[in-house]
Amino acid sequence: MTALIDYDAGNMRSVEKALKSLGDTPLITRDREELLSADRVILPGVGAYRDCMEKLRSYGLTDIIPEIISAGKPFLGICLGMQLLFDSSEEGMEENGGKPVQGLGVLKGRILKIPASAGRKIPHMGWNSITIRPGSRLFSGVGNGAFVYFVHSYYLKAEDEGTVAATTEYGVSIHAAVEKGNLFGCQFHPEKSSETGLKILKNFLGVC
Repeated sequence: MTALIDYDAGNMRSVEKALKSLGDTPLITRDREELLSADRVILPGVGAYRDCMEKLRSYGLTDIIPEIISAGKPFLGICLGMQLLFDSSEEGMEENGGKPVQGLGVLKGRILKIPASAGRKIPHMGWNSITIRPGSRLFSGVGNGAFVYFVHSYYLKAEDEGTVAATTEYGVSIHAAVEKGNLFGCQFHPEKSSETGLKILKNFLGVC
C-alpha cells in the first residue's frame, strides 16, 4: 500500500488516480501510524513553498517525514513535494524578511527562481525532454530524452550532483529528478506525463 501524505496538496487526487490505474491501493492520510506502516510513501505538491511548509508543521508532519526516510522506506517527492525535501527556497522570501524559506533539509540543496530570459515564459509550463543518469532505478526502461510535464517557477540546484537522476534545460540547467537510496524526487509531474509518467510511477511501486 502506498500512503499519500495529506497536507492539502493540489495534485493529491491526480496522483491517487494514476496509482490506482497501476493496480495500487493508495491511502491519503496524515496519520503517523498509517504513514509508518505503509509500504511506500509519496509527498505530492502544488502551491507555494512557504505555505506548504507551514501546513506540514501545522499537521505535525515535519518530524514524521525524515523518520520515514531514515527508516529506508521508499519515498517519492513530486514537484513541490520534492523541493520541500531540500534545505531552503527563494520562493516566499518577501514574506520571510528577505531570507530563504527553510525546508525539511533531508537532502542538501537550494530551490532557486528560474531566471527570466528572452522567449521563455515563467512559470515553466509544458513538456520538456530529460537527460537521464544511467543506472537510475526510477527511470529504468525510460528512454533518454523522454518528455515529461513540468509546471514550476522555481528549480532545484542540488548540492550533491551524485544524487541527480535526471536534468532538463529551461534557460538554466534544472535538476529534474533525484535519487538517493530509496529516496526519490521529481520536479515534473509523473501523474500528468502520459505513459512515460506511469512507467516512472510503476518503477517506484516496484522498489520494495
